[in-house]
Amino acid sequence: MTTRVLVVAHNHPDFHPGGTEILAHDLFREYRSLPDVEALFLAATNNLHRGQRPGTSFQSPGGAPDEVVMWCGHFDQFNLSQVDAYGVVPHLVSLLEDFRPDIVHIHHVLLMGVEFIALVRRILPNARIVMTLHDYYPICAHDGLMMRTTGKERCDHATPNRCNGCFPNVPADRFLLRELYIRTHLDQVHRFVAPSRFLKERFVSWGLPSGLIEVIPNGRPAVVPSAHRAASSGRRSVFGYFGNLNPWKGISVLLKAAQRLIADGVGDFELRLHGGAPFQAKEFVTTVDNLLNATEPQVLRLGPYGREDIPDLMASVDWVVVPSVWWENAPLVIQEAFAHRRPVITSSIGGMAEAVRDGIDGLHVRPDDPSLLARTMQQAIETPGLWETLVAGINQPADMAVVAERHLTLYRSLLKGADIIELKANAA
Repeated sequence: MTTRVLVVAHNHPDFHPGGTEILAHDLFREYRSLPDVEALFLAATNNLHRGQRPGTSFQSPGGAPDEVVMWCGHFDQFNLSQVDAYGVVPHLVSLLEDFRPDIVHIHHVLLMGVEFIALVRRILPNARIVMTLHDYYPICAHDGLMMRTTGKERCDHATPNRCNGCFPNVPADRFLLRELYIRTHLDQVHRFVAPSRFLKERFVSWGLPSGLIEVIPNGRPAVVPSAHRAASSGRRSVFGYFGNLNPWKGISVLLKAAQRLIADGVGDFELRLHGGAPFQAKEFVTTVDNLLNATEPQVLRLGPYGREDIPDLMASVDWVVVPSVWWENAPLVIQEAFAHRRPVITSSIGGMAEAVRDGIDGLHVRPDDPSLLARTMQQAIETPGLWETLVAGINQPADMAVVAERHLTLYRSLLKGADIIELKANAA
């Protein structure tokens, strides 16, 4: 029996290669390869990547007949709400009625709108809805970061008054209404997936039932690990940063750490920065440019990269550094590093601390502390045998085919439950 799965993401990885989009699309590709699964990928978009087209909200990202892009530009980010009911809803209804999925797996409600959950329940009452909690958007109106808007304080819980402290122009009652609105829609999801225990605990603290959240770690497509760099001196002194350059990823902290290493006379290291800085504020870009100018030639800015470039880029580094100052959830870059057998130096918080075992496959560093990060990088270079010990401790991340099978097992259990409910209803 064929299971029809609609995979929904807030963007397409061809437009924006973020971790959520990549993971959602990788799962879809695994489903597409299976004979007993029929899958359709639905990605939202807006004017950042595609303009509107007269007469339809649907577009194609390329030539794939089973991938659809939907223009959803009229979006209220505060309430995670799609406000264009006349332009978007009729097209979504047509898509749901035509494809009639058994499972609708939502990877994000950005652009599409949290109301999409209720629409699925109304149009397809027998379908089951799964939603992966990739970040903290439902909890936090500050782009889901759970970082206070002033200072560098990380936030561990949200309340209307506390959120009003971050956004003084927004009354506390609006935050209460926001939470009630989002929670009302999330209550209609049949099962949540969390890629880390840390993220699950955050949502349980927020009020989602623990029994409805299943932890399924992310996976990566199988790769042949890149060969390790030859190091005749024995010093493992080349560090790599992979990902977009933005304030929350800790790039300024990393560059200041490089500055300190140079000032301390550790001049034989190299830091290779891979990633662009799209949509960043001019002030942040200027800060990064100034730090880069101050750290040349030890720091190399190598620009954006594609997934196909990762093996070659990994071949040039000994360590991967993930210095984020926010909690993160389950960064794919850590899995990419482990897939290529590179130990990771990372902040000791959130999903990063869960993914990297301090002293076993990487090193933890207190976040937002350039001095401590510099000392840890120096320790990584100068401690004999440390790199080899950490490499030996690395476990390969789960193969994407295995992760897809775990999701399919979850889907089948939900559909089996739905059959039982339907039989009882018919008997009554």
